[in-house]
Amino acid sequence: MPSFAYTAIDAAGQQVSGSLAVRNKAEAYRQLEAKSLMPVLVKPVADESEAGKAKAKAKADAASAGPVPLSRPLVITFTEELADLLDAGVQLEGALRILHERQTNKSIRTIAGILREEIREGAKFSGALKKASPSFDDLYRNLVAAGEASGSLAEILRRLAVSQKQLFGLQRRVTSAMIYPSFLLVGCVVLLFVFSTILMPKLTDLISKTGQEFSLLTEILIKFTDFMGQWWWLVLLVTVTLVLGFRAFIATSSGRLWWDAYKMKLPAFGPVIAGRFYAQFCQTMANLVNNGVPLLNSLKLISRGTTNLFVKGHLEKAVIDVGEGNSLARSLEKSGSFPPALIDRIAIGEQTGELGKAFTKAANKYDEDLDIRINRLTSLVPQAILVVMAVIVGVVAYSIMTTIFGSMSGFRGGSGGAG
Repeated sequence: MPSFAYTAIDAAGQQVSGSLAVRNKAEAYRQLEAKSLMPVLVKPVADESEAGKAKAKAKADAASAGPVPLSRPLVITFTEELADLLDAGVQLEGALRILHERQTNKSIRTIAGILREEIREGAKFSGALKKASPSFDDLYRNLVAAGEASGSLAEILRRLAVSQKQLFGLQRRVTSAMIYPSFLLVGCVVLLFVFSTILMPKLTDLISKTGQEFSLLTEILIKFTDFMGQWWWLVLLVTVTLVLGFRAFIATSSGRLWWDAYKMKLPAFGPVIAGRFYAQFCQTMANLVNNGVPLLNSLKLISRGTTNLFVKGHLEKAVIDVGEGNSLARSLEKSGSFPPALIDRIAIGEQTGELGKAFTKAANKYDEDLDIRINRLTSLVPQAILVVMAVIVGVVAYSIMTTIFGSMSGFRGGSGGAG
């Protein structure tokens, strides 16, 4: 039978409270009047067992969902929407409830549900993020923790969303810069394959019937096409073996260290790879320092989050130096892996006490430089590939045309002698 809690006034004018087990609210009013009590408030009491079951079910659903990975765009969406709700004055638990109930993306809904249950159990938001998704890395969680401690969680989330957008835009620009050159390179390889295995053998058979001698260039092309036509499978096997062997080598710690150091020195591509790291490093340091994370902790977080082993080793040495009381600029200068201009900016920031502002300016500068390098790369690399393709096509066309004209001259000479 349902229960109703009541607040009423007794005959002496005193306020009394209690509960009644009755079928409905009307019967509750009748019983109160029978007891000479004037009802002030009568409301149903939720069945505690049902509420407990519902709560247990929600917790079990959240636990069964497990950590849910999110792509970077979804992390940005989650962060922005949560920041919007907090800015609107909604409490964190209520904001997560809204995301859980109204978000159209299933992954974000699931994560919001997990986070809400963890917070209702008394967990901190920064700690709950680790259980909800592996996509919330150490940097993200530590910034959230700083926001919780300072009471500026909405502002921190807003800055995080901006930072995530910048990094995502950086990755897209680098990827987009490589698409067109990659297509051109594949087209060049396909052209060589078609010429070597189909076009040149047929043309060689046709010209051989005339008895005409081939030029040196044509002989080289014929031998090349004969080799490719007969041993293409061997060339493919060797190529695949070399690629797999290289991948196995760089999967080792020593190989990965060598490759991470070497790829930052590659012609044309090396400056883009290095510039991308410096831009990301400065953006992340600016975000951490500006949000009150201590310098040494910021450096440790970036060191743990760096995937380039060569740079990571230098950052770990810098962490030790800074921990011993040395300045960040001096520690990075000793590594020899950071540009002097960046080190000078950091040194000035440390001297003036505005290190966060120095990193922000450096990040903007590297973003501008990276845009210039990417634009230069996207214009030079396709042109270089087009020049290579033009040379190959020109050499092939020249050898074919000289052979054909030589054969025609032979025909004319033979006809004149017969006359």
